[in-house]
Order: sequence, then C-alpha cells, then structure tokens
Amino acid sequence: MYFSGLWLIVTLELRQRVRGASWYVLLGVFMLLVGVVTFLLWLATSAWLAGGGGVFSTIIFFVLLLGTLVSPALSGNAINGDRDAGTLATTQVTLISTGQLVLGKFLAAWITALAFLAAALPFLIFAVVLGEVSFGTIAVSVLVLATELGAIAAVGVGLSGILTRPLFSIVLTYLVVAALSLGTLIAFALLGTATQQQATNVSYYVVSSTFDEATGEQSDIVCSTAETTTQNVPRFDYFWWILAANPYVVVADAAPGSFNDAGYPTDLFGQIAVGVRSAQSPPELYTEFNGCDEAAQSSRNDSGAFSGEAFDRGPTAQQTYDGAVPSWFIGLAMHLLLGAGALLWAWRRTRTPATHLPAGSRIA
Repeated sequence: MYFSGLWLIVTLELRQRVRGASWYVLLGVFMLLVGVVTFLLWLATSAWLAGGGGVFSTIIFFVLLLGTLVSPALSGNAINGDRDAGTLATTQVTLISTGQLVLGKFLAAWITALAFLAAALPFLIFAVVLGEVSFGTIAVSVLVLATELGAIAAVGVGLSGILTRPLFSIVLTYLVVAALSLGTLIAFALLGTATQQQATNVSYYVVSSTFDEATGEQSDIVCSTAETTTQNVPRFDYFWWILAANPYVVVADAAPGSFNDAGYPTDLFGQIAVGVRSAQSPPELYTEFNGCDEAAQSSRNDSGAFSGEAFDRGPTAQQTYDGAVPSWFIGLAMHLLLGAGALLWAWRRTRTPATHLPAGSRIA
C-alpha cells in the first residue's frame, strides 16, 4: 500500500514534468552539447591513439555540471509550487501520507536528473569503445555521479518544503550548489593563502676549487659561508578537507586512479585526485643545499651535477596519489546527510494536521 501510493506520486510528478515539448527540447539541447564536447575532446586528446579515458571523465563532469544547473530549477519548487497552485492541499486530504508525498517528489526529481545521465550514455559508450577505461572507473564514476544528482535533488525538494516561496527555494538550492562547487574552492584558496608559515633555506656554494682534467674531480674546495633565506609559504595542508565537500572532487577521488608507465594520470579523474591529495602534504619548512659536498662527490662520468641525477625530482603523481588519504567518502556522506536532513525538515513542515503555519502560507 505504501509503495503504491509512493509510485503514484512519482508518476504524477513525471507526467507533469514531461507533459510539454520543452522537456524534450531541453534533453535535445543537452545531447547536442555533450556531442559537441565529445567530438572536440576526441580531436584535442587524439583519443583514437591515447584511449578514451580523458573523454569519458570529462563527459562525466559535464553531465554533473549540467545536472547541477538544471536540477535546482526542476526540484526547487516541487512542494511549494503545488502549494501556490492550490493543489497540495487536495493531495494531502487523500490517503497519501506526508512521507509518500515528499519521497515521491524526491524520486521524481532524481529520475528527472538521471534522464540527463541516460541521454549521455551513447557518448560514454563511445569513450569506452576507444579503450583505456577500466570497468572499475566506469562503475564507480557513474554510481557516484548518480548519487550526487540524487543528493542535489533531495536538497531542492527539501528546500521547497521548508520555504514557502518557490523563487526563494530555487535560488537557495542554486546557492547551496554554488557553495559546494565554487565556495569550497574559494574557501580553500583564501584560507590556505592567508595561513602562512616561514620556511628557511640554507645554501653552501663553491667559492673556489681545483679541477683535475684527468679524473674529472674537484679538489681543494673552498666553501662559502651559509647563506640563509626565508620566505612565507601557504599552509594548504591545514584546509585540504574543505575540498572533500566539492561534488566534482568526490567523483574524481572516488574513481580508481589510472596512471601510465611514467606515473602520470591518464584521465581527468586522476589529475583532480592527485591535485587534491597533494594538498595534504605539508611544505618543507627547512631545506639545505650543500654545493660543496655535491662538487666533491661528482665527476665528469659519475652521476653528479653533470647527469642531473643529484637533483631530487620528488615523488611521481602516482606516488602522491597512493601515499595520501582518500576523502571522497567524507564528502559523499556530507551530501547525503544534507539531502536527508532537508527531506526530513520538509516532511516536518508539510505534515498534516499542521500545528503552526508561517504567515502568508496558503492552505487550499
């Protein structure tokens, strides 16, 4: 009985959303945009040679981008829009419970958002056919993307039940999406830049030496006194956790890392994940360079300064990725809690009989 009533609300909502031709026009424009982006990526990345990893990951992010732009407008007035139209009270006096009403509208909004993912499937399949896309990457990225779209739909439907004005709930849903997508990046950059610490570098240089042409070694090396320089470095490692709330970071960090033989990521997922995980590493606050020791140990045929092996190239991107802590599950849990909390609050505001109504609320 409960699920039949729930599905009734879902079907009614979906019929209202796809009743006009505008919905199909919107899907058509979406597919056209994804098609253009796929074609340009295919050319730009030489995907017929390098594989479809870059194309696949970019399409996933493009679907997430358009989903976050469209979903708030479709879900942000799900409940208060019916209240303004005078149809909400008509539904509430039936056997449909408040939970069925709120969950049904949420599921309808989620299915509507998933329609954009379904519309992008031909292009995702094309990217997979190009090769270099693992099954794990396909499954995890699509599943996490669908979950993120559901969380956004839940926030929109929840705010439509919390706020009385459809315009305010739609705008606030957009603000929530903007705060998660852009606000986290801005907060991370500003806080990391504002929090600085002094780093010290001590250097010793060769003032004079005797060079033996036969052996290629230096002797009688005279070193300079220690030259100390200081500079302020930002401490982004204090605030890397802020990026965990970004939906694009969640999708990228959740996808299994794909790297080439040189240790560099082969898709956009890996590039973003490496960038986020590298922010966890604190900067070196004390470094020392001793040119005298390197000059004494080097020779023309050895590995010293002539071959360049004395310079530390640092860890590869894959080593940085493997040595850091994944954060996607934290961000995903935050989004799910945010969506669930919004739906719960909407249920409390919509349930009948109402004990208290805000001023100006329409009853029937």
